[in-house]
Amino acid sequence: MIPHSARGEPWFDDGNIVLFAEDTDSDASVAFKVHRGVLVRHSEIFQSMFELATPGASDVELAEGCPVVRMHDRPAELSALIRALYDGLGASLEHRGIQDFYRVAGVLRLATKYFIPYLRREAICHLMKIWPYTLEGHDRFVERAVNAPLVDDMTYPYVHPLHVLNLARETHVSIIIPSALYFLSLYCLSDILKADHPKLRVEHPSRPSSELSAHDLEKYTLMFQHRINVVLDFIRQQCGGRAPAKTCQGQPGLCQKAFNRLGSKLSRSWVVRTGPLHYTVQAIDELTDDPNVCRPCRRAFRADVVALRERIWEGLPGIVGLPSWKELERMDLAS
Repeated sequence: MIPHSARGEPWFDDGNIVLFAEDTDSDASVAFKVHRGVLVRHSEIFQSMFELATPGASDVELAEGCPVVRMHDRPAELSALIRALYDGLGASLEHRGIQDFYRVAGVLRLATKYFIPYLRREAICHLMKIWPYTLEGHDRFVERAVNAPLVDDMTYPYVHPLHVLNLARETHVSIIIPSALYFLSLYCLSDILKADHPKLRVEHPSRPSSELSAHDLEKYTLMFQHRINVVLDFIRQQCGGRAPAKTCQGQPGLCQKAFNRLGSKLSRSWVVRTGPLHYTVQAIDELTDDPNVCRPCRRAFRADVVALRERIWEGLPGIVGLPSWKELERMDLAS
């Protein structure tokens, strides 16, 4: 009999195969009693593994009257995978804290390892809800980050972008890399190299690496420099150096002076961690509050900023050497 303390979740009394996963942190084994048919249905790799554990064979290890298969997986991740195979993944993952990220990380790893395409896609889609691949997704991300409460003294999205980036590299998921690098570039390199941010130090068996690889150091640098250049170009060209609209209805020189004031104010307010996609929206709000700007100039400025934000977003994958967002979506989510 397997003691209750060694039984993992899920454990089905009517199961017909026992999976043992080794916990490398404690050198203890965790057992999962499951149904062979459920797992085989979803993975040909499981089918090949379980063929070796045929009931009745003389050399097959038994436990609880069932064949035993030894798995070289983290117990927490194998548990998450099995539960997802039985119950699905998305319904219970609301990204209420860092534990939800670790769970989806474990499922993504093992769905990739055991070649379970539909579950891999489901895990990727969950990550894409948080780590945007559209400009609208970016704006929702920022809005939630501004308004979401602290969870365990951590700000939304509760997980460090370096962990998201390293998980993406580990599991060969490309579509979340541009946004992970964009948000990672908001952190100073010295702080990233120290790896002492509270989000990087949370202990969990599914935690990705907290180190920035040499390859991604280059990508981080490219994104960091690009972000700064975009901010400065916006301040100098779209604001301070902007001419009034051709249909300007303001008093002569008044709108021009307002644009100069906006450029001057923005040049004093930006910092190294400024994200241009959010900063440009703030600039629209600044101009809207200026009574000296006529309506046509205000409309033209808004239209130009909206177009600029779309260009910035569409160009992010290329900055780090990746194809377009549409191609990334095809690569990672194709059936």
